[in-house]
This record gives sequence, C-alpha cells and structure tokens, in this order.
Amino acid sequence: MEGDQRMSTIEEKLFMIRYKVDDISHLIIKDQQVCANCETKECNDFCPADVYSWRDLETHVAFENCIECGTCRIGCPTYNIEWVYPKGGYGITYKFG
Repeated sequence: MEGDQRMSTIEEKLFMIRYKVDDISHLIIKDQQVCANCETKECNDFCPADVYSWRDLETHVAFENCIECGTCRIGCPTYNIEWVYPKGGYGITYKFG
C-alpha cells in the first residue's frame, strides 16, 4: 500500500476535534414524554458521538460530546430534538495534521 491510506476509525476522527464546552446545552429535548412514548429510541443509535442515551425513563443529552453534524435534526422520527449552533466561541474546532 502506497503511503498511509488506511481508513480512520471514528474514534481516531473524534480525537481530531477540540471542544470548548458552554454551560448551556445547544441540544434540547422538547418533550420528554415524546421520548418516553418512542418505541425505537433511534437517537441512541444515529448519533456518531453518542450524545443521546436512554436511562431513568428519559433521554439524557451529553451535549459536550456533540460534533455539530446535525444528524439529530433529521434523525429523530418525531423531530423532538431542538438543535442550534453553540453560541460564539463555543463548540468544536477541528485539528488537522
């Protein structure tokens, strides 16, 4: 194989991100009851950064892990996740090299 052309794992790619965490989440569950009635809990699977988890009968959001891909805006079948960019100076910065 010429050079290093192997595919990076998701963990290796996530290592290339720096994140400045705000005190306030930019990801909001609009209605926990909607999550409670959701049969598939798809948000636990579609997020590449494992931001969402179902425990204690509600959806928990680890917004500090968010890579701002926007998948949750379209992945939730009930559109129960409100997603906005973090306010200026917060959020992700990509490192290259």
